[in-house]
Amino acid sequence: MQPNKKFVLCITGASGSLYAKTFLDKALGLNLEVECIVSENARKVIEYELEIPYGEFINFYSSKGVKFHDPKDFFSPLASGSRLTLYDGVVILPCSVGTLGAIANGIGNNLIHRVADVAIKEGVPLLLAVREMPLSAIHLENMLKLQRIGVKAFPISPPFYGKPKTLEELLVSTVGKIFDLLGVKGKIYRRWGENQ
Repeated sequence: MQPNKKFVLCITGASGSLYAKTFLDKALGLNLEVECIVSENARKVIEYELEIPYGEFINFYSSKGVKFHDPKDFFSPLASGSRLTLYDGVVILPCSVGTLGAIANGIGNNLIHRVADVAIKEGVPLLLAVREMPLSAIHLENMLKLQRIGVKAFPISPPFYGKPKTLEELLVSTVGKIFDLLGVKGKIYRRWGENQ
């Protein structure tokens, strides 16, 4: 268990709210602390894809200790570099290409953009799990721009070498790789060469 690891999870309006839910579930199981920012569009996607009211989603995870921040709240402590450096990483999952573009070009229209901007300037690990297909040249250029300054920007791409039999196994393999990139220890998914 790693009780001292703390992360910020940002959920944007791209399809893939199941990934965010899986991240939260696994983080809680690993005793990680998570604070969460959910964009306005992501709230609608959560309701559509998870088929639950957003209020039910937020109430469930709040009861488990996850703290939620309003995406319009630039007075949130997370908007400050002095506070964000207390965290072990920021994950945007799923990351819309609109959010990718805003971050790559230093545009800060909401708290998610601001947190990413602060993470970059303060050297806090930042991961953008981009959910789009196909990727345009603009998307790829934005990902390359961020990659060159140390941000991990990548398309969501679940592996099949573990021979997943369920949707949950696919979700866990992707989220497990994200935890690997964050330096979180624990057997979350089956890595290449590991026995079942």
